[in-house]
Amino acid sequence: MSSEPAVRVTDLHKHYGAERAVDGVSFDVAPGQVFALLGPNGAGKSTTVEVLEGYRARTSGEVSVLGADPGRPTPVWRSRLGIVAQSTRDLSDLTVTEVVRQFATFYPHPRRPEAVIEQVGLADDARTRASALSGGRRRRLDVALGIVGDPELLFLDEPTTGFDPEARREFWALVQLLAADGTTILLTTHYLDEVEVLADALAVIDGGRIVATGTPADLGGRDTAPATVRWRDAGGWRTELTPQPAALVARLHAQVGELDGLSVHRPTLEDAYLSLLSSTTSQEASR
Repeated sequence: MSSEPAVRVTDLHKHYGAERAVDGVSFDVAPGQVFALLGPNGAGKSTTVEVLEGYRARTSGEVSVLGADPGRPTPVWRSRLGIVAQSTRDLSDLTVTEVVRQFATFYPHPRRPEAVIEQVGLADDARTRASALSGGRRRRLDVALGIVGDPELLFLDEPTTGFDPEARREFWALVQLLAADGTTILLTTHYLDEVEVLADALAVIDGGRIVATGTPADLGGRDTAPATVRWRDAGGWRTELTPQPAALVARLHAQVGELDGLSVHRPTLEDAYLSLLSSTTSQEASR
């Protein structure tokens, strides 16, 4: 596998007049990595991804996707990408199998359509017309069309919108399988549990700028943040903030025995994410 990044973004800008939709974004995505781009609505995520996909021209900055400039896309380069966008395509009255087979013909080395249909959980709907699928199952068809070309790089934009919990977990297993096979994946999602399960690395974008990078485990310093230990004794509920919760619990247990209502809480990915956005908002307000 190449040591060069599958995606390299350096000082990317996209302006619409005075509006700076993307304002100096930089990040790398390693080959075979699942990389999550997080941020609130209007933060610049979709604009950034559309530049990477070759569907939106940048104002300035350097961008390399699979070693090529997406500002000058070629059919061969596009055949190496898979895209699952937010909006679904107009698939008229073709069946699921017909649609996937048709899209497979667009690529030089596609996956077997029937295997893809089974992978995304649509085997029972193979003969169902696309127009008759429910919203969640139509979304699975979008995913099938995104991976049937056996892409080197897969863009997943809010891929599990409309999925029920079971379907989401089945989809996560599919993403993990694709990543294990060496597919590089760039994911945008509002589901932070999805990021926790799938992402190797992430960046948070807000106001068109990257405000943090890292992994789900260490975003915002959550891996070293103090834990909140809570328990109840004869005097009522007690709470203590400590960087060493195991030592505190052991000490308390040695002193009083079993602890009633014991809980240990470390900052979650959601806690870290919301804290970053809140901090960014406060900084903007103070300017």
